[in-house]
Amino acid sequence: MKKQKIPLTNSLLLFLAATIWGVAFVAQSVGMEYVGGFTFNAVRSIIGSIVLIPVILFIRQKDKAGSLSPAEKEASRKNLAVGGIACGICLCLASNFQQFGIKYTTVGKAGFITACYIVLVPIIGLFLGKKCSRFIWAAVAMALAGLYLLCITDGFSIGKGDILVLICAFLFSFHILIIDYFSPKVNGVELSCIQFLVCGIISGICALIFEHPQISSILAAWQPILYAGAMSCGVAYTLQIIGQKNMNPTVASLILSLESCVSVLAGWLILGQKLSIREILGCFIMFGAIILAQLPQKETAKI
Repeated sequence: MKKQKIPLTNSLLLFLAATIWGVAFVAQSVGMEYVGGFTFNAVRSIIGSIVLIPVILFIRQKDKAGSLSPAEKEASRKNLAVGGIACGICLCLASNFQQFGIKYTTVGKAGFITACYIVLVPIIGLFLGKKCSRFIWAAVAMALAGLYLLCITDGFSIGKGDILVLICAFLFSFHILIIDYFSPKVNGVELSCIQFLVCGIISGICALIFEHPQISSILAAWQPILYAGAMSCGVAYTLQIIGQKNMNPTVASLILSLESCVSVLAGWLILGQKLSIREILGCFIMFGAIILAQLPQKETAKI
């Protein structure tokens, strides 16, 4: 009886995380009306890092009993530092390409193109010696067809924003693979906290060089920035960690991939952004590709 209850609770937590991430595309779009992309990502990442500090302290208090040996602690610290910096750099590149891409495309399209990382991860895995099943190749073909309908206009051109978000999807693929490598060796929440801090610092330096941010502009955008920082970075990531515990990782990945559907609905309901019949068809095909890519093999790492 208990086993049936846990997956249901976990599924709801993961769906809530996916919903928060999907709505975050709206926050990112609105935020760009007030501040530059680097400024937005710098402030939201720093907020995300700060929000996770109480979670880390709480986890450390609960795990006092299972203390590690000095050698294990040193190895864990080293992996945490290297992993946090590597993840932070990759996240910084991915999130900034996404942020600037959203400026030139719709929230729904950005959500679905970003979701391509679920298909791209196993493809990149080929170069790391991991084999792909026939289902994966079918998913790739479907994703390409969906992207064509979603992004390529009647004049056979692809929008600037779509290209930037597609680059972001590739970068998120590498980000997932890096997390896949480091997450078994370190505490996931601590790794996330460090990556947000690194992302915030790098984005902040870029903002000072290219955008010259003003406090008044940041305060004007406080709502979307606070949502993207506290909810998207802090709360949603914590929900993902709790939700994935004791749950089939394939099912978890499928639930989390629903963020792309939520982004379309959020863009329509909140911003009034509409998709054409052609673009809606592209969304359905891409969502089918996302599901197909997850069924044959397990993907544990998500952001």
